[in-house]
Amino acid sequence: MSTSTSIRIDQTLYDQARSEAVSEHRTIAGQIEYWAKVGRAALDNPDLPVSFVAESLASLAESRAEATDFVPRSRRA
Repeated sequence: MSTSTSIRIDQTLYDQARSEAVSEHRTIAGQIEYWAKVGRAALDNPDLPVSFVAESLASLAESRAEATDFVPRSRRA
């Protein structure tokens, strides 16, 4: 069960989250939560590019049932 808590944030950040949420098909709260997760993971892994961190989190959120097995282009003998 998920609970919610009200917080105050800068209006500009809220407006940016609203705009980005529309294009990413998320709620405003979901967009801010996503940014927080990416930011936290990026801080925990400073050697990785933020784009890699974001793509890795997206990959982890995908259903494994829809995943395809990795097939190497060539096999080395």
